[in-house]
Amino acid sequence: MGSGDEARPSGRGDENYACPEANRAGQRTRFKAFVVVGDNNGHVGLGVKCSKEVATAIRGAIILAKLSLIPVRRGYWGNKIGKPHTVPCKVTGKCGSVTVRMVPAPRGAGIVAARVPKKVLQFAGIEDVFTSSCGSTKTLGNFVKATFECLLKTYGFLTPDFWRETLFTKSPYQEYSDILANPTSKIVHVVDEAEAAV
Repeated sequence: MGSGDEARPSGRGDENYACPEANRAGQRTRFKAFVVVGDNNGHVGLGVKCSKEVATAIRGAIILAKLSLIPVRRGYWGNKIGKPHTVPCKVTGKCGSVTVRMVPAPRGAGIVAARVPKKVLQFAGIEDVFTSSCGSTKTLGNFVKATFECLLKTYGFLTPDFWRETLFTKSPYQEYSDILANPTSKIVHVVDEAEAAV
Protein backbone atom coordinates (compact mmCIF):
# COMPACT_ATOMS: atom_id res chain seq x y z
CA MET A 1 0.00 0.00 0.00
CA GLY A 2 1.13 3.52 -0.72
CA SER A 3 -0.02 6.25 1.63
CA GLY A 4 -2.06 5.80 4.80
CA ASP A 5 -5.13 7.36 3.12
CA GLU A 6 -5.73 4.22 1.04
CA ALA A 7 -6.25 2.10 4.15
CA ARG A 8 -8.58 4.61 5.83
CA PRO A 9 -12.28 3.78 6.00
CA SER A 10 -14.20 6.14 3.74
CA GLY A 11 -17.81 5.68 4.83
CA ARG A 12 -19.64 5.72 8.12
CA GLY A 13 -23.16 4.80 9.12
CA ASP A 14 -24.45 5.24 12.63
CA GLU A 15 -27.60 4.53 14.62
CA ASN A 16 -28.24 5.44 18.22
CA TYR A 17 -31.02 5.01 20.71
CA ALA A 18 -31.78 5.75 24.35
CA CYS A 19 -31.40 3.00 26.95
CA PRO A 20 -33.45 3.91 30.04
CA GLU A 21 -32.13 2.28 33.18
CA ALA A 22 -33.74 2.31 36.62
CA ASN A 23 -31.76 3.15 39.73
CA ARG A 24 -32.62 4.36 43.26
CA ALA A 25 -32.99 8.01 42.21
CA GLY A 26 -35.35 7.15 39.34
CA GLN A 27 -34.54 6.64 35.67
CA ARG A 28 -31.15 7.21 34.14
CA THR A 29 -31.03 7.48 30.37
CA ARG A 30 -27.91 6.47 28.47
CA PHE A 31 -27.39 6.48 24.72
CA LYS A 32 -26.09 3.50 22.80
CA ALA A 33 -24.45 4.11 19.43
CA PHE A 34 -23.78 1.55 16.69
CA VAL A 35 -21.28 2.73 14.08
CA VAL A 36 -20.26 0.88 10.91
CA VAL A 37 -17.18 2.02 8.99
CA GLY A 38 -15.90 0.66 5.70
CA ASP A 39 -13.94 1.47 2.57
CA ASN A 40 -16.50 -0.06 0.13
CA ASN A 41 -13.69 -2.35 -0.99
CA GLY A 42 -13.57 -5.42 1.24
CA HIS A 43 -13.07 -3.94 4.73
CA VAL A 44 -15.70 -3.20 7.36
CA GLY A 45 -15.74 -2.49 11.09
CA LEU A 46 -18.43 -2.32 13.76
CA GLY A 47 -18.27 -0.28 16.95
CA VAL A 48 -20.76 -0.21 19.84
CA LYS A 49 -20.55 2.35 22.65
CA CYS A 50 -22.88 3.41 25.45
CA SER A 51 -22.62 6.84 27.09
CA LYS A 52 -24.60 9.54 28.90
CA GLU A 53 -24.30 11.86 25.89
CA VAL A 54 -25.01 11.08 22.23
CA ALA A 55 -21.85 12.77 20.90
CA THR A 56 -19.60 10.86 23.32
CA ALA A 57 -21.27 7.56 22.42
CA ILE A 58 -20.85 8.17 18.68
CA ARG A 59 -17.22 9.30 19.08
CA GLY A 60 -16.36 6.20 21.12
CA ALA A 61 -18.20 3.90 18.70
CA ILE A 62 -16.26 5.36 15.73
CA ILE A 63 -12.95 4.61 17.47
CA LEU A 64 -14.06 1.05 18.30
CA ALA A 65 -15.32 0.52 14.73
CA LYS A 66 -11.96 1.56 13.27
CA LEU A 67 -10.19 -0.78 15.69
CA SER A 68 -12.40 -3.73 14.74
CA LEU A 69 -11.91 -3.57 10.95
CA ILE A 70 -12.07 -6.99 9.31
CA PRO A 71 -11.38 -8.17 5.75
CA VAL A 72 -14.43 -9.34 3.82
CA ARG A 73 -13.94 -11.99 1.17
CA ARG A 74 -15.92 -11.45 -2.01
CA GLY A 75 -16.62 -13.99 -4.71
CA TYR A 76 -18.59 -14.74 -7.85
CA TRP A 77 -21.93 -16.18 -8.77
CA GLY A 78 -21.56 -18.47 -11.79
CA ASN A 79 -18.66 -17.48 -14.06
CA LYS A 80 -15.58 -15.67 -12.82
CA ILE A 81 -15.96 -12.64 -15.09
CA GLY A 82 -14.93 -9.19 -13.90
CA LYS A 83 -14.30 -8.25 -10.29
CA PRO A 84 -15.72 -10.22 -7.34
CA HIS A 85 -19.16 -8.82 -6.51
CA THR A 86 -20.95 -11.10 -4.03
CA VAL A 87 -20.27 -13.34 -1.03
CA PRO A 88 -18.15 -16.41 -1.95
CA CYS A 89 -20.54 -18.96 -0.41
CA LYS A 90 -23.61 -19.23 1.80
CA VAL A 91 -22.82 -17.83 5.24
CA THR A 92 -24.85 -17.52 8.43
CA GLY A 93 -24.39 -15.23 11.41
CA LYS A 94 -26.22 -15.30 14.72
CA CYS A 95 -26.48 -12.92 17.66
CA GLY A 96 -29.13 -13.35 20.32
CA SER A 97 -32.29 -14.56 18.61
CA VAL A 98 -31.40 -12.92 15.28
CA THR A 99 -30.05 -15.13 12.50
CA VAL A 100 -28.87 -13.63 9.21
CA ARG A 101 -28.15 -15.79 6.16
CA MET A 102 -26.40 -14.55 3.03
CA VAL A 103 -26.58 -16.30 -0.33
CA PRO A 104 -24.50 -15.38 -3.42
CA ALA A 105 -26.51 -13.48 -6.05
CA PRO A 106 -26.01 -12.93 -9.80
CA ARG A 107 -24.49 -9.69 -11.03
CA GLY A 108 -27.06 -6.93 -11.16
CA ALA A 109 -29.35 -8.38 -8.48
CA GLY A 110 -28.29 -5.74 -5.95
CA ILE A 111 -28.36 -6.06 -2.18
CA VAL A 112 -31.64 -7.73 -1.26
CA ALA A 113 -31.69 -6.97 2.47
CA ALA A 114 -33.34 -4.93 5.20
CA ARG A 115 -32.16 -1.40 5.99
CA VAL A 116 -29.64 -2.37 8.70
CA PRO A 117 -27.73 -5.17 6.89
CA LYS A 118 -27.89 -3.23 3.62
CA LYS A 119 -25.77 -0.43 5.11
CA VAL A 120 -23.21 -2.89 6.48
CA LEU A 121 -22.98 -4.74 3.15
CA GLN A 122 -22.55 -1.50 1.19
CA PHE A 123 -19.66 -0.44 3.44
CA ALA A 124 -18.12 -3.91 2.97
CA GLY A 125 -18.14 -3.48 -0.82
CA ILE A 126 -20.58 -6.27 -1.62
CA GLU A 127 -22.73 -5.35 -4.62
CA ASP A 128 -25.06 -8.35 -5.04
CA VAL A 129 -26.39 -10.65 -2.32
CA PHE A 130 -29.61 -12.30 -1.20
CA THR A 131 -30.27 -12.24 2.54
CA SER A 132 -32.80 -13.79 4.86
CA SER A 133 -33.20 -13.03 8.53
CA CYS A 134 -35.27 -14.45 11.35
CA GLY A 135 -35.70 -13.73 15.02
CA SER A 136 -36.30 -10.38 16.69
CA THR A 137 -34.77 -8.21 13.96
CA LYS A 138 -36.16 -5.04 15.55
CA THR A 139 -33.35 -5.45 18.10
CA LEU A 140 -30.96 -3.29 16.10
CA GLY A 141 -27.82 -4.28 18.01
CA ASN A 142 -28.26 -8.02 17.50
CA PHE A 143 -29.27 -7.52 13.86
CA VAL A 144 -26.15 -5.55 12.98
CA LYS A 145 -23.89 -7.92 14.99
CA ALA A 146 -25.34 -10.98 13.22
CA THR A 147 -24.68 -9.31 9.84
CA PHE A 148 -21.12 -8.48 10.92
CA GLU A 149 -20.58 -12.10 11.99
CA CYS A 150 -21.73 -13.24 8.55
CA LEU A 151 -19.08 -11.09 6.89
CA LEU A 152 -16.49 -12.31 9.40
CA LYS A 153 -17.19 -15.91 8.35
CA THR A 154 -16.51 -15.27 4.65
CA TYR A 155 -12.80 -15.99 5.22
CA GLY A 156 -13.59 -18.91 7.54
CA PHE A 157 -14.74 -21.16 4.71
CA LEU A 158 -11.95 -22.80 2.70
CA THR A 159 -13.10 -22.96 -0.93
CA PRO A 160 -11.29 -25.09 -3.56
CA ASP A 161 -9.40 -22.10 -5.02
CA PHE A 162 -7.59 -21.79 -1.65
CA TRP A 163 -6.58 -25.47 -1.52
CA ARG A 164 -2.87 -26.23 -1.67
CA GLU A 165 -1.89 -28.72 -4.33
CA THR A 166 -1.50 -32.11 -2.67
CA LEU A 167 1.52 -34.20 -3.60
CA PHE A 168 0.38 -37.78 -3.26
CA THR A 169 2.96 -40.45 -2.35
CA LYS A 170 2.45 -44.11 -3.04
CA SER A 171 1.72 -46.35 -0.09
CA PRO A 172 4.30 -49.10 0.58
CA TYR A 173 1.84 -51.69 -0.77
CA GLN A 174 1.67 -49.87 -4.12
CA GLU A 175 5.36 -49.01 -4.29
CA TYR A 176 6.59 -52.55 -3.56
CA SER A 177 3.70 -54.47 -5.11
CA ASP A 178 6.00 -56.35 -7.56
CA ILE A 179 8.18 -57.54 -4.66
CA LEU A 180 5.18 -58.48 -2.52
CA ALA A 181 3.64 -60.46 -5.40
CA ASN A 182 6.68 -62.79 -5.55
CA PRO A 183 7.39 -65.64 -3.07
CA THR A 184 9.12 -64.85 0.22
CA SER A 185 12.51 -66.28 -0.81
CA LYS A 186 12.94 -63.47 -3.36
CA ILE A 187 11.94 -60.88 -0.78
CA VAL A 188 14.66 -62.20 1.53
CA HIS A 189 17.08 -62.07 -1.41
CA VAL A 190 16.19 -58.42 -2.14
CA VAL A 191 16.63 -57.55 1.55
CA ASP A 192 20.05 -59.27 1.53
CA GLU A 193 21.12 -57.21 -1.50
CA ALA A 194 19.98 -54.02 0.23
CA GLU A 195 21.99 -54.93 3.35
CA ALA A 196 25.04 -55.71 1.21
CA ALA A 197 24.80 -52.28 -0.43
CA VAL A 198 24.87 -50.64 3.00
